[in-house]
Amino acid sequence: MSEFLTDMGEKKELLKKMIRMLHDGADVGEMKLLFKREFGNVMPHQISMLEEEMIREGMPAEEVHRLCQLHIDLFQESIEQAKLDVPEGHPLFILMSEHRSLLSFAQELVEKATAPSGNISRMGELIGFFKESSVHYLREENVLFPMLEKYGVTQPPKIMWMEHDAIREIEKNLYASFEEFEKKQDEKSSRRIQELGIQLAEKLADHFFKENNILFPTSHKFFSEDDWKLVKGEFDGIGYMSYSPKTEKAVSATGTVKKDHNTVEFETGNITLEQLACMLDTMPVDFSFIDKDDVVRYFNNAPDRIFVRSKAVIGRSVQNCHPEKSIHVVNRLLDEMKAGTRNKAEFWIELGGKLVYISYYAVRNKSGEYIGCLEVTQDITNIKKIEGQKRLLD
Repeated sequence: MSEFLTDMGEKKELLKKMIRMLHDGADVGEMKLLFKREFGNVMPHQISMLEEEMIREGMPAEEVHRLCQLHIDLFQESIEQAKLDVPEGHPLFILMSEHRSLLSFAQELVEKATAPSGNISRMGELIGFFKESSVHYLREENVLFPMLEKYGVTQPPKIMWMEHDAIREIEKNLYASFEEFEKKQDEKSSRRIQELGIQLAEKLADHFFKENNILFPTSHKFFSEDDWKLVKGEFDGIGYMSYSPKTEKAVSATGTVKKDHNTVEFETGNITLEQLACMLDTMPVDFSFIDKDDVVRYFNNAPDRIFVRSKAVIGRSVQNCHPEKSIHVVNRLLDEMKAGTRNKAEFWIELGGKLVYISYYAVRNKSGEYIGCLEVTQDITNIKKIEGQKRLLD
């Protein structure tokens, strides 16, 4: 590291100068252009090394971090511009798309943590996305890396795996810090989330740049079409994040129907329409689905339904299905789901000697857009009475 910093002496001084200029109110757009011109050939981890050295020399971390967004933005552009000639749905297309999403989420988390009031729900969603991202690294480690090793490419996968572990460590600290923030909601814990968010964004920018520009092109060069078919099948088996583009054509919330044999194809399997209908009607819960325009579109015929439903409600406004005194609650719930500030609401009531649990879930597509609300009602009277264990069939 010392050798690197000696070679980069002038760059370090320029970096200090830029920090002072930002502190004095320099135009961010102009500074970004300057940064791109002077540091465009420097990797993100090298910038991070310079920043760490400057902090050790006594410069306040808050001042050094003023430049973080500039170099994250710069490498975000590199990541977005890194394109291989692969179709939508190709394993490399999926991985690179996930790169863009994860880096964007890291940047957004830092922004939300800077002014956490009113943003706690969204911060929780972003934390959830990072927890989901574990499958991204598992797919690379268990499928892509072994395939590369078969072609004699051994060291790059080892280095990338080490970086995965470093990312996991940052994320682990981030999750713990967010739990602490949820309890205290103080400035110290929100600042810690900012710091860890910046660390994560920097690490992801550096790591994704290497994969997009080195590892993935190498894979594309060596792998055959049969290799990619195998990779895709293995990827499907491990699973994806909720915001991943998993197939060449987006699968709708209800799957796609093959008219020739009346089968619905999901990412996790195939099922006939008859099997699907019977399965939903066998579930010991009541389902109702309201679309994005608040229109009732579906309900299941569960055994011993708790609330009576008739086919007449299909196509009806959900507001018209509730008494006047509760419409304001319905509207608030749906408005918050549409705005993205709520994903779930739950209630429980006593009804006819039963304890009834009612929950509402925002249904979103792969892009995170609100497409409707799922109402689930269940009699939990007997569930509440369960104690001990039951391991044998009566």
